[in-house]
Amino acid sequence: MEAKPKRRLPLVLRLLITIVLAVILLATALIAYLTAVEFRPDAEQPAETVAARGADLESAVPATPYTLLSFNTGYAGLGEESDFFMDGGKQTAPRDPAIVEKNLAGIRAILEAQKCDFLFLQEVDRNAKRSRRIDEAEMLASVGAYSAAFAPNYVCAYVPYPIPDTIGRVESGLLTLSAIRPAEQTRVALPVPFSWPLRIANLKRCLLVSRVPVADSEKELVLINLHLEAYDDGAGKIAQTKQLAELLETEYEKGNYVIAGGDFNQTFPGIDSVRYAMHDPENWTPGVIEADMLPSGWKILADDRTPTCRLLDRPFDREAPDSMQYYVIDGFLCSPNVTVLSLETLDAGFRYSDHNPVLLQFELQK
Repeated sequence: MEAKPKRRLPLVLRLLITIVLAVILLATALIAYLTAVEFRPDAEQPAETVAARGADLESAVPATPYTLLSFNTGYAGLGEESDFFMDGGKQTAPRDPAIVEKNLAGIRAILEAQKCDFLFLQEVDRNAKRSRRIDEAEMLASVGAYSAAFAPNYVCAYVPYPIPDTIGRVESGLLTLSAIRPAEQTRVALPVPFSWPLRIANLKRCLLVSRVPVADSEKELVLINLHLEAYDDGAGKIAQTKQLAELLETEYEKGNYVIAGGDFNQTFPGIDSVRYAMHDPENWTPGVIEADMLPSGWKILADDRTPTCRLLDRPFDREAPDSMQYYVIDGFLCSPNVTVLSLETLDAGFRYSDHNPVLLQFELQK
């Protein structure tokens, strides 16, 4: 008897199997590569020094008014023209490089106009596809005579989502500018709520801690720049806030003056719940900082007269601004020995970022 010829799979099916296997192999190779080069910072490590003109003053003086401005710059890519895929929009970055340059120039103008003693900046890119590989840290550090320190919190050789317009390479973080030379500036790691493999292409949140000498004493003004978790199930925000609270209490017990500020991605006690009600429960919703999460006697500072952040589900609607979803998630925490003179959210109209800057005036008690 003649042997029956072997039945071969149809060509289309063979091609399909080949393509699926190739995709699996490429995905496996990419995950292996990203795991090998994953950003793994130490629990504490020195912050990176950024080229700047340098601060002239050597110590803070009690009973002297100082100004501190916190501003999430949105990597100069989340201005009025933009939406963002994680908020219900579509974009990962502006399609026109001129938009990044326009936003960066506008952010610089705001910082230069305020002439603050200290600046806390978040979402500052150094070498990222989404901001056209501009070293924003160096550009923003040159707005005045400041000591400048950078703490990376988002470093990945290639972020492979969303498809097809992936985030790509990213290097971003916190930038603190100080008109008084800090004695030390440190990156302090915060808990990471994501497990492998999501962790490898996600943010590694941190605190940027600057220690400013106080004149005629052994005390320090401890300044903590922060940007807490955003797109988690809530557990990450709680764990990070708990670690922050422990650091605040430890530093205050040493006799230091302490101010923490930035983008908490959480709202604050006493915020107008009607004005800032959620339009749609499916939208991104911030966590909540409860007063009992912090040491007794600390000041929780937020100004809800002007929103500090908008939802990026669509470009900013200047024809119907009241239709936008707003939040108050940027503010400060001050130790009991810091006197608050004023607090104001500056209305920048969300032209250059999805956040507005928040300005604090304070003095150290004698």
